[in-house]
Parts: sequence; structure tokens; C-alpha cells
Amino acid sequence: MKKLIALFMLSGILIFPVITKAQDAEEAAEETTEVVEAPAAPAVVDDEIMDEEKGFHQIIKEKFIEGDPTFMSPVLICLILGLAVALERIITLNLSTTNTKKLLAKVEEALEQGGIEAAKDVTKNTKGPVASIFTQGLMRYSEGIEMVEKSIIAYGSVEMGRLEKGLVWISLFISLAPMLGFMGTVIGMIGAFDAIEAAGDISPSLVAGGIKIALLTTVAGLIVAIILQLFYNYCVAKIDSLVNDMEDASITLVDILVKHKLSK
Repeated sequence: MKKLIALFMLSGILIFPVITKAQDAEEAAEETTEVVEAPAAPAVVDDEIMDEEKGFHQIIKEKFIEGDPTFMSPVLICLILGLAVALERIITLNLSTTNTKKLLAKVEEALEQGGIEAAKDVTKNTKGPVASIFTQGLMRYSEGIEMVEKSIIAYGSVEMGRLEKGLVWISLFISLAPMLGFMGTVIGMIGAFDAIEAAGDISPSLVAGGIKIALLTTVAGLIVAIILQLFYNYCVAKIDSLVNDMEDASITLVDILVKHKLSK
């Protein structure tokens, strides 16, 4: 019995250090885990940085304020007015587009079936400058082919003027926006030199504000001019296309009327 008790005591003495070491190892592992998990906190900082990232609208707003609203506002007004006129012209020009081949086929068919009056009804019920020119020419048919040609040429000039209406304003804003930007540049540089003169020393901090205003207003004016120039060129190209269609269709109409007159 004493030997059994002594054996248990010896076993306890041998096992206890192992258990103690195991517990120490577990505690060390837990502390290591805590130490490893602790650096996970900066993820919140990353999220905050992501939240603080500025959108395009916010950046534009800040640059507008930094460039001084006194100089940036006129440039912005040029952009708004120029875009308004350009969009109105684009919509009008697209609505003025006519399928001239289809219209000529209808006019020729109407002439064969119902004469001049039927052809007039076709052109009057069709929208666009080409149809309006056809109507004016058909109204002069009784006075001869020469009067039809003169009427088409005269009314074609009127329709061309209507198509080009408003382009002069877009051109004005294209020229005005960079000028306003350069004016802000000059005034900003004058302010920078005034600051140097008042301080009696050339310091980057003194001239930085004026130079920044100068650069921002210049960039704003150039951006507005580039945007409006794209719209202006589109409108000019569209007008040229419509004028070419009017000229080709007018020549074809005269040929159809001559053929109709000879067939009678």
C-alpha cells in the first residue's frame, strides 16, 4: 500500500511540471494571438481614409472656390449659356433632318397622280427645310421653271440662315471664356506682386495664393472653350450636311418638274 501511494506521488511529481508547462504554453499562445490580433485595428483607419476620399463633384467645387468665385463665376456662366444654345441647336438641326429620297419619290408620285396641288399637299405635310423649299418652288410652277429655280435659291438662303441661327452666340462664348480666364490670371498675378511689394520680401507663401488663382481661372476658361468648340463643330458639320441635302434635292426637284411639264 505504501509502495502504491509512493508511486502515485512520484507520478504526480513527474506529471505536474508537464501540465504546468502545457498551461504556460497555452497562456503564451493566447498572448501571442492577442498580440497578433491587435494590429487589425488600422483597418478602421483604412476605412476612414476611404470614406474621406473626395468625389469628382466635391473636387470641382473646391477648385471653383479656390479659384475665387469672382473670376470663376463668369466662366461658369459662359459654359451654361453656351451649352444651352448648343443643345437647342442640336435638337433643332436633328428635327430638321429629312429623308430627301423618300420625299422626292412621294412628290414625283403625287405629280403623276394628282398634279401640282397633290405635290404641294405632300410637301406641306412634311417637316424640315427641304420640304419648305419644295413648297416654295411648287408654288411658282405656273410662272415657269426659271421662277421655280429662283424661288428655290432665294428661299434656300432663308432656310440656311435659320439653320445657322444661334451659332454666333456659341462662337462668342468660345472666345469669351478663355479671355475671362486670362483676365483672372492677370489680376491674380497683380495681387501676388502687390503682396510682395507690401511685405518687401519674396516668399513662396506670399505669391502662392495669387498664382493659384491665376492658374485655376486659366484652366477653367480653356476647358469651357474646348467643350463648347466640340459642340460648335458638330453643329457646323450638321448644317453643312443639311445644306448639301437641300441643294441636291432642289436640283432633283427641278428635273422632276421639267420632266412633268414635258410629259404634259
